[in-house]
Amino acid sequence: MATSPPAPAASQRLEPALLRLAGIVLLGAIAAQLDSTIVTVAIDTLGRDLHSSVTTMQWVGTAYLLALAIVLPISGWSVERFGAKRMWMISLSLFLGGSVLCGLAWSSGSLIAFRVLQGLGGGLLIPLMQTILAQAAGPKRLQRLMGVIAVPAMLAPVLGPVIGGVILDNASWRWIFFVNVPVVGLALLAAWRGMPELPGSGERRLDVLGLALLSPGLAGIVFGFSRAGSQGGFGAPEVIVALALGIVLLLAFGWHALHSRIEPLIDLRLFRARSFAASSALMFLVGAALFGAMLLLPLYYQQARGQSALDAGLLLAPQGLGLMIALIVVSRAGDHFGPRATVLAGVVLTLLGTLAYTQVTPHTSELLLGVSLVVRGAGLGAAFVPVIAASYIGLRVDQIPRATTAVRIFQQVGGSLGTAIFAVILQRETVRHGAGGAFGPTFWWAMGLTALAFIPAALLPRRANGD
Repeated sequence: MATSPPAPAASQRLEPALLRLAGIVLLGAIAAQLDSTIVTVAIDTLGRDLHSSVTTMQWVGTAYLLALAIVLPISGWSVERFGAKRMWMISLSLFLGGSVLCGLAWSSGSLIAFRVLQGLGGGLLIPLMQTILAQAAGPKRLQRLMGVIAVPAMLAPVLGPVIGGVILDNASWRWIFFVNVPVVGLALLAAWRGMPELPGSGERRLDVLGLALLSPGLAGIVFGFSRAGSQGGFGAPEVIVALALGIVLLLAFGWHALHSRIEPLIDLRLFRARSFAASSALMFLVGAALFGAMLLLPLYYQQARGQSALDAGLLLAPQGLGLMIALIVVSRAGDHFGPRATVLAGVVLTLLGTLAYTQVTPHTSELLLGVSLVVRGAGLGAAFVPVIAASYIGLRVDQIPRATTAVRIFQQVGGSLGTAIFAVILQRETVRHGAGGAFGPTFWWAMGLTALAFIPAALLPRRANGD
């Protein structure tokens, strides 16, 4: 039987009903988070088995990202129109169907097409999770709740390559996709039986013109960054055209959103709230630093030190330990220190944890690097959760779905940009210094990108109540 959604209260205690709801949505979200990185280690294997070039097989990842970018803008509208539970079930079903079809793919073309279907479902799951939890918990309890669920949610993409490596060492590549079936099937059953109805209004009109501008605009940006990373630069004609088209479409959406007579997909007036604007900028930078480093760290262990994909993934485990420690501390004491101080401390720790990697060689002490990853993980955890909670400060409950869409878009674009920039820099430094000497200079760029987060972090409110 479905339980009633817990009403927001002044108390910050997390009731069992709220924790059950968090567990239900986390189960589905983890599958999508894992899938975003689990396929990366299988590109060579897929190319051999499906008789395609590595360039063609890169579209297995690119198609998923493009589908995610296309569907992301309608996440907020869909919740308001159809209700959170219905959209959650639909998204899980799309993701499940896409996973099964990917596992049954018979050619590179069919696999890429099925990855689009999988991305359409997976692209909605994370913003839907944030919307459901933000509406159920209320702003006073959201930071504690996110601290509880953020460890598995943030560890999932880090562990993806490890799980992918284990599967490829012991089974067919098809199980990279089939592994989603029991997890998502269980998530569907749990949502059907335990998630409250959370109905939508059924009245909000779809901003069709806004969708026609925003979705292809985001797709152009993501595609441009993706191709820049794989081509080793931003000068290729396809990169320039994609980025230019994406920017023009996003600017056109901005003009449309400010002048539209119907509710736009993203209400740009939300940026009048300083906390929301600062949080959006931080999510962009955190996304760039987090996902960009997720490219660099395993590549350093594989290319510079000659480790296997599985060993490289295991050597990144200390970052998960740091995340866990920070999130436990933030969930218990974050409200005492407030969003601004907590995020600023997180940025400092992230910089300190990255510093050793600016000096890496193929023989740098693994103990030093492991300790640095603990510190880096602690910094990311301290910064990530308060930013999510702060993005909803001062907003009405009905504004949460659209706010979640906007914040998620900033994180996605930031992640795509960070990955592209670091891939381009790493390739150029490899030409200059070889694989052993390329990573130190590239990590200096990661330090610079992380340091930019000081600016929006200083604009966050001192207290969780918005003061």
